Amino acid sequence: MSKIRAAITGVGGHVPEYRLTNQELETLVETSDEWIITRTGIKERRILKGEGMGTSHMAEKAVKELLQKTNTDPLEVDFLLCCTTTPDFIFPATGNLICDMVGLKNAFSYDMNAACSGFIFGLATACQYIETGKYKKVIVVGADKMSSIINYKDRATCIIFGDGAAAVMLEPNTEGLGIIDSICRTDGSGAQYLGQKAGGSRRPPTIESVTNGEHFAYQEGATVFKHAVANMAQVAADIMERNQLTSSDVKWLAPHQANKRIIDATAQRMGVDDGKVLMNIERYGNTTNGTIPLLLWDFEKQFKKGDNMVMAAFGGGFTWGSIYLKWAYDTH
Repeated sequence: MSKIRAAITGVGGHVPEYRLTNQELETLVETSDEWIITRTGIKERRILKGEGMGTSHMAEKAVKELLQKTNTDPLEVDFLLCCTTTPDFIFPATGNLICDMVGLKNAFSYDMNAACSGFIFGLATACQYIETGKYKKVIVVGADKMSSIINYKDRATCIIFGDGAAAVMLEPNTEGLGIIDSICRTDGSGAQYLGQKAGGSRRPPTIESVTNGEHFAYQEGATVFKHAVANMAQVAADIMERNQLTSSDVKWLAPHQANKRIIDATAQRMGVDDGKVLMNIERYGNTTNGTIPLLLWDFEKQFKKGDNMVMAAFGGGFTWGSIYLKWAYDTH
């Protein structure tokens, strides 16, 4: 019997309408359009507006589109994994809310938080349910409302992040297509350089913590950049070596959209030409868990059945990882 692999069989996505441009940011912090583009590659990012609107509302639209595109009955879905750093609440899980909003009455769900590497970790986790034969239809969502934890007086973070959501369907495949291999890594010593200082059980919310702005994302840019370049590039190269892939074997690189310079460094380490590197950072910025699935959503029509794809990411805390997969379908 052929090995069962978890294959992506569809992609759905959603980004909010509001565009936060570099020109608008020039009115909020000391920066310029040229400075932002030169250092990050970002021209604009999407921001979710509206009272009471959370990560789940973007994810709801992404999952509904996914179900429609794959012609899937919501009652057929077995499991939904929501990868997010900005859940609607501490509890219940945002995944639970999404299932209720979309009508996944027979699916169980939970959230995964691995910062910007969350979607990679989520795919690596969810594919196990398919490979063991336990489930037939699994949805992995990558979604974040980063604007909810960004201080728009902090130039180190406010120029980078945006809001967005995308989701993929995983189903069994016995043709040798789907997720072939994954590498996931963490290093908790990086928490001091990229994270959120308060809001959890170690430092619950207080008047003081709110006044001090400790519930916003914090980043020590130079240190994070150094670690991101080294680790994201290395893990992408490692998965190629482990699977005997040359640069010519790789059809697509789907990298986390944190910074164009980090993306370029990863591509160079892999020996991959610019034409194979998927990028939409100029339009969305860093949507954390949303970046890689939004790439799949934006570029889906260019993928061909059997294409070799490498995904790579680096996130706060620190987390990093890569996935090697063979694309499982042609988009018509």
